Amino acid sequence: MLSRRAILSAAATTTAGLMAAKASVAPNTEWEKIAAHYDVSRDFIQLENGNFGTMARPVFAAYHAHLERINREGSFYARRKAGPDLVAVRAKAAAALGVSSDEILLTRGATEALQVLIAGYDRLKRDDAILVADLDYDSTQAAFHGLEQRRGVKLIAIALPEPATHQGLIDAYEAALKENPAIKLMLVTHVSHRTGLVLPVKEIVAMARTRGVDTIVDAAHSWGQLDFTLPDLGADFVGFTCHKWIGAPLGTGIAYIRKDRQEAIAPALEHIGSGIDERLHTGTTNFAAVLAVSEALDFHNRIGAAAKEARLRGLRNRWAEALRGHRGLEILTPSDPRLTCGITSFRLTGKTSPAENRAVAAELLTRFNIFTVDRPGVAKGACVRVTPSFFTHEAEIDALIGALKAMA
Repeated sequence: MLSRRAILSAAATTTAGLMAAKASVAPNTEWEKIAAHYDVSRDFIQLENGNFGTMARPVFAAYHAHLERINREGSFYARRKAGPDLVAVRAKAAAALGVSSDEILLTRGATEALQVLIAGYDRLKRDDAILVADLDYDSTQAAFHGLEQRRGVKLIAIALPEPATHQGLIDAYEAALKENPAIKLMLVTHVSHRTGLVLPVKEIVAMARTRGVDTIVDAAHSWGQLDFTLPDLGADFVGFTCHKWIGAPLGTGIAYIRKDRQEAIAPALEHIGSGIDERLHTGTTNFAAVLAVSEALDFHNRIGAAAKEARLRGLRNRWAEALRGHRGLEILTPSDPRLTCGITSFRLTGKTSPAENRAVAAELLTRFNIFTVDRPGVAKGACVRVTPSFFTHEAEIDALIGALKAMA
């Protein structure tokens, strides 16, 4: 769908500033062709695409075709054909992630994947400590609280620096480990759902490993939004979703456990064994949704991860860097391209409560017809998240710029 020249042009320049933002995206005509593959409402400006990703038309059609076939064949399909089909999807997903099939599990989303990793991690002893940060996802933080209650470990929570720097983020985790030598497990989020901050996962994981600390990585928002494979992260335990930036149907995800670390995750209660399949048993699953992961990966690959990353960052830079320093506005994610993706959050100066930011998001919708979402939980105050997608037009981003200038 994109020429090699367009992809290379798209990925070449991702430095901060509005001119750099415009240079980092492929020609608009090519992205208009891609946007045409999405059946989305234009009754409002959709800048909240972080909950789940709208399926492209070819993926949606494939999902329906799978559903019709399975419904027609019934349990004959489930008992005679599902096994090989699911094995093929798993192999394609593993190849896309750069690992082997026996290192991943197909799950019903990143939340389930991370619950398998967190609840199943069995290397903790009483009086050990575990670590989370303010930008981690709510349900994963809750799962770490569960470890504290069930295992008798101490939960330590830190606030990541705001404004953040690449080295400052590494230093924040290292300082926490130095101050709390009992920490044996920590959670690190690759892309924060609250602010869009991209953490230097590889460096943080490597630093923690030298101290004998295991890391569970939440990559729900990074796969399909950033150009990487699993070996790039250097992590042993990672949870992914397929229904956000890969664009698969709802209820699809992946848990990764490096082959030589699988014994660190306990088998599901009804299973005893050493293989990765013993770590999760979901019962009868939505076969059609899982099968459509294959077509979603095909569509993802047709565009290319590098081009997708550059497009989303370019749309983000178009508004965030244009408004950085504007009176009355705070752009939470820094301009360093190593720390940015498509998602970025903002505050109106002085408005830090959840209620105030719900009101800001509500005003954007009612006054300007722009849909965003407020995000509480950031240590320095709540914010409003802006999340473009592959079908977002530059004119819609420009409408956001005008709206925020008026509100600020």
